[in-house]
Amino acid sequence: MNSPPPERYQRYAAPAGQRRHVVQPLEIELYGEHDPVVYVPNAYGEMVPMRKSQAPVPMQAPPPRDLTPQPLFDPLAQRMAGAGIGAGSAGAGIGWGIGQAAAGIATIGTTTAVVAMLALWLLARAGGRVVNHVHNETHNHVQQKWLGRTSVTNVNNQP
Repeated sequence: MNSPPPERYQRYAAPAGQRRHVVQPLEIELYGEHDPVVYVPNAYGEMVPMRKSQAPVPMQAPPPRDLTPQPLFDPLAQRMAGAGIGAGSAGAGIGWGIGQAAAGIATIGTTTAVVAMLALWLLARAGGRVVNHVHNETHNHVQQKWLGRTSVTNVNNQP
């Protein structure tokens, strides 16, 4: 005499003529046989337990990066440009100096050249002569008096 269950339990009961699903037992796992439990962060940063065999493989740490700032210009190019600029500046300076000297020589006219040659000839001829030194002294005496009166006396002493 199977009477149906009360109305409030009928939705849990198997319909007439059908068998309910039977749960099959699983294998028994002993405590010492399972993997150790590790805690890994989830998507929200919380640490959750997980078996070690199921945990994701940790990523290898990337090699450290060199964070020193790179030069704005290539050092080799800077050295080459500096050498070129230095050589150009030196060449320009030498050229400017030679140009200044050549300009001075170019402005010498015929008369100046003749006078210079005459002076050199006279210096060469006067090599053994005695040179006389002339000493000339001039003394100025100024006396200033009241109301802007001034008297000046010049004395020339010649040997």
